[in-house]
Amino acid sequence: MKIRTLVASLMVIGAAAGANVALAADEPISPIQPPKSINIGMAELGKKLYFDPRLSNSGIMSCNSCHNLSMGGTDNIQTSVGDKWQQGPINSPTVLNSSLNVAQFWDGRAADLKAQAGGPIANPGEMAFSHTLAIGVLESIPQYVREFKNVFGKDKMDIDQVTLAIAEFEKTLVTPNSRFDQWLLGKKDALTADELAGYKLFKDSGCVACHNGEAVGGNSFQKMGVVEPYKTAATADGRAAVTGKDADRFNFKVPTLRNVEMTYPYFHDGAANTLTEAVDTMGRIQLGKKFTKDENAKVVAFLKTLTGDQPQFLMPILPPSSDKTPRPNPFGKK
Repeated sequence: MKIRTLVASLMVIGAAAGANVALAADEPISPIQPPKSINIGMAELGKKLYFDPRLSNSGIMSCNSCHNLSMGGTDNIQTSVGDKWQQGPINSPTVLNSSLNVAQFWDGRAADLKAQAGGPIANPGEMAFSHTLAIGVLESIPQYVREFKNVFGKDKMDIDQVTLAIAEFEKTLVTPNSRFDQWLLGKKDALTADELAGYKLFKDSGCVACHNGEAVGGNSFQKMGVVEPYKTAATADGRAAVTGKDADRFNFKVPTLRNVEMTYPYFHDGAANTLTEAVDTMGRIQLGKKFTKDENAKVVAFLKTLTGDQPQFLMPILPPSSDKTPRPNPFGKK
């Protein structure tokens, strides 16, 4: 499915959602809405760049390596693998619905998707390239030169164009039509009795204080370990690394719970392998509540209703390299 068709479908869903928005008005969670506007040509270019491993030092890593769109927009491992098999310091958050986040990365150091898109390319622990070298590679590929000129109307490409295009594609990666959204919009048989009981527990226990809105999270920073300290071997300081304030230590962006069944393992350190474990830990350290086995199972059942329609599109055919384009060098040989 082309992005144009995807956006058209999302607009239909959005119209239906708008007609039923009053049904969800009293709930702390709201249905996923389609993106407000998408530049189709820019998004198509961004899709190619998202999947193109030539933006990495090794020539084998792409955005999709850590944010795999076949796996809920994550890589399903505790911490991501970087250049030369480096172990990353933090769990890779999902790219799905990331346009709804208050900021990007766990510590919020990137204000928006455009700012985030350039980070991994130049991070020595991730794609380990540089923006200058990345542009050099793209300029060596004639089809990219033509496509950038068509989209941006300029003879010379730059990293701002690259990150704008990737961000435009990522805006399309929303996941509407979850069973929970169907329930919010009036389909009262969309959820089972246990799932509804889990949602009531989720609300009554206080989970919605942080996990609310369209993304069911992603819109605030909160301390990990409110009631009791969270024990971890991870060294990430959270928001304090950005603000320099000691009060922000161990404050992390609240993760979205959309598609959470698919985005394991959980937490910034990837320490919780299952939703059952995650619910138990968060109840204890954030709320001071010990869920019974039955309560936990019902909350987990509710969380699984947040899985929406996954992005559907044709995989991009990447422009072929020219004779001047550097070849992949995954083993770091000179």
